[in-house]
Parts: sequence; structure tokens; C-alpha cells
Amino acid sequence: MKTLNLLLSLLLLLFVYSSCDESEETDQQKPTIDISFADAFPTNCDTIYFGEAFELKVQFSDNVELGSYSIDIHNNFDHHSHSTEVTECNLGAVKEPVNPFVFIDDYTIPEGLQEYETNLSISVPEGNGTGLYDEGDYHFFMSLTDKEGWSAQMGLSVKMLHR
Repeated sequence: MKTLNLLLSLLLLLFVYSSCDESEETDQQKPTIDISFADAFPTNCDTIYFGEAFELKVQFSDNVELGSYSIDIHNNFDHHSHSTEVTECNLGAVKEPVNPFVFIDDYTIPEGLQEYETNLSISVPEGNGTGLYDEGDYHFFMSLTDKEGWSAQMGLSVKMLHR
């Protein structure tokens, strides 16, 4: 019986050892968000207009494979920070939101890509059932996740205005 237990234990160890693929490396790098190219939009301190659409132009990359990204646009009337903004923009006065615009959405990136440039049209309504949206300082926050679950974030300060 001891010999059978020993043999089964050795076979189990051999199975576990052989099922591990040592040639496969684990992804240890975060993906990157790039807005440094000529057609990038938005960039820090840009203006987005209510009642109009704009094209999101951002380049994403990863050393292995990209996964998905999300966008969060919210007011910055209290001048809070996400510590990802690199440039200080001309901020308006601190104010209380009355009817602030909020946009949160997730997007998938086609499978198998290490680089991807967005070509997404985002429509920004003028208002909702309560009235026109509040003009002023907003944050345009992007989060990018690769297939392994690593993520990178970028927060931009933008103005949102009515024409």
C-alpha cells in the first residue's frame, strides 16, 4: 500500500511538473496611452462642445495584447485632481454643480492587437430633461486594461462649453 501511495504521489508530481510550460512568460508590463501625436483628441486643456460630436483619437499599446478601455467624463467644478494631469489648465471659479454632464462607458479592443488607435465618435448632448448641462471645467479620464489585467490611467482637464 505504501508503494502504491508513493507511486501515485510521484505520478501526480510528474503530471503537475510537466503541465507547467516554462517557455510562457507572464506579462509584467502595463499598457500605455499615447496622446502625443498630431491628431490626438482630446489633449489636456482642449475644449469639447455640448450639442456636438467629437472624434476620440488616442493610441493604445501593450507588449503582449490589449484588452479594453473605458472613458469617464465628469465635472471638475471643485478643482479636484486625479494626479495624472501633467499640465495645469486655466480653471474657472470653483462652483456647485447644478446640472453637470456625466459620461461613463466601456469599449472592447479587437482581439490579438498590441497597438490600437481609437476612431470613436462621441456625441455630447446639450442637456437633459432638467435643462442645459453646466459649462466649465471637466475631467476626461481614460483607463486602459491589457489581457493580463494590467491597467494604465490618464486624466485630462478639458473645458466643456455651449457654442
